[in-house]
Amino acid sequence: MNLFLFIGFCLVVAYLLLNFFIKASSKKIAKGIRYVIFTFGILLAIALFLVGRYAFSIPILIFLLPLLKLKGIGGIFQLIQLWRLISYLRQTGRYSFRSGANFSKASSNISLDDAYNILGCKKGCTKQEVISKYKKIMAKLHPDKNDTDTTKLAQIISEAKDTILKSDFN
Repeated sequence: MNLFLFIGFCLVVAYLLLNFFIKASSKKIAKGIRYVIFTFGILLAIALFLVGRYAFSIPILIFLLPLLKLKGIGGIFQLIQLWRLISYLRQTGRYSFRSGANFSKASSNISLDDAYNILGCKKGCTKQEVISKYKKIMAKLHPDKNDTDTTKLAQIISEAKDTILKSDFN
């Protein structure tokens, strides 16, 4: 008799969970799952830290970083891509952290190789690939979506896209 009650209880719980998933939006479900995983990971890292397993708590925290939804940045891989872009622009003298949007040498002469490096494309890629890379970067760096002044970066990225499209696809 207890087995039938247990099975009945499990079926009712399964029905209620499935009914909830049907009615909830996918964004709400993803946000809830992300929150549960992140909270569980933080608690596990704290527990390992308190027990003295420091070496195990650090990788757990690093693996949790992509679950964070930072404003304007979708994840750790996009953050690395943007850092690579800014580093390249600083090396070529086109951007400076300290001087704001007014510092740069005249960027009206971006070479084709520089344009491909700025967008992270390879020579010989299609026009759709160039445009999709441009849109992904601009979604993160558009001046209207950021608190900091990113107008100079947005201008450089737009100019790189225009250089590629004019030289390779006309």
